[in-house]
Amino acid sequence: MTPTGSIRARPFQWIDAFTDQPFGGNPCAVVFDADDIPEETRLAYTRERRLSECAFLQHSPQADFGVRYYLASREIKMAGHPTIATVTALIEAGLVQVPSSFTLEVGAGVIELSVAAPQQAGAPPFITMLQPRPSFGRVYTPGEIADLVGLSPEDVIDQPHSVAVGGPFFVVTLLRDHDSLRRASLNLEKLAAAHSDGVDFNEPFLATLQGATPEGATFSRLLLPPPEPAEDPFTGSATGCLAAYLWLKKRWPVPSEPQSATEPGAEDTGKMFPRFIAEQGHWMGRPGKAEVSLDLAFNPMMNEWGLSGVYVAGQGVKVMQGEVLL
Repeated sequence: MTPTGSIRARPFQWIDAFTDQPFGGNPCAVVFDADDIPEETRLAYTRERRLSECAFLQHSPQADFGVRYYLASREIKMAGHPTIATVTALIEAGLVQVPSSFTLEVGAGVIELSVAAPQQAGAPPFITMLQPRPSFGRVYTPGEIADLVGLSPEDVIDQPHSVAVGGPFFVVTLLRDHDSLRRASLNLEKLAAAHSDGVDFNEPFLATLQGATPEGATFSRLLLPPPEPAEDPFTGSATGCLAAYLWLKKRWPVPSEPQSATEPGAEDTGKMFPRFIAEQGHWMGRPGKAEVSLDLAFNPMMNEWGLSGVYVAGQGVKVMQGEVLL
């Protein structure tokens, strides 16, 4: 069905997210002034662009800005690379200053963001999002998930666990090495059968504790079914799920002592683990990376630190701008 309604020119920017170089990371088209664009048009536009997601900026009564994210098939309540892309577009449009902190209302609610000046002259600003407190779903056997991606149970280390950070559930699956990761291939029939049987995740997020480069601590892939692209270059929300999984499984890839998240002399109300670099997309020719850490809060009743949220940070680069008739 062809979308109908009032058609007018709206500004857009094409942003590569989780990269400091054009044509790296994950691309996203950000459409401005999108309050009155109906959902069927947003979906049609995303399919037309052949992108994992597109972002549509709109007014928000409860945050500084509002935005909604769409796959080719449906709205997605929270997503990482469209958030980095949206903030980059707001900076490029002069609507967000560097440095600054502000709020953004997505489908899952209001999230906090901060923008810092780059350490190197000429580099893009550094954008940090605080993803919501993770939700942990079902635990699966290695064989259940390995079967969906053409691998054997021996390729999987530890038990895959379904995790969400405000958006869809991904079953985080830790693989033995890069060889296992490279051999993975999504079995669409088995994934469809798993969904029919009531699994609580969309797709497996496959990760290794070996970076694609010496800088990285993890390297991941997200294989997708139609009508989405076959593979996602960089998945910010799933990277947040991976961080929560590594914390849960005590497999954090950097020293495990939490550090103060407050300035010296301030009241110590929170802790965070040291950051690590997550990498994705290198085998697709679109290398991307994020800096990841945890927001921890002390629970005096339990006498332990609990996970309050996940910090995922990265950069974005504008590669195109113009107007689209929607």
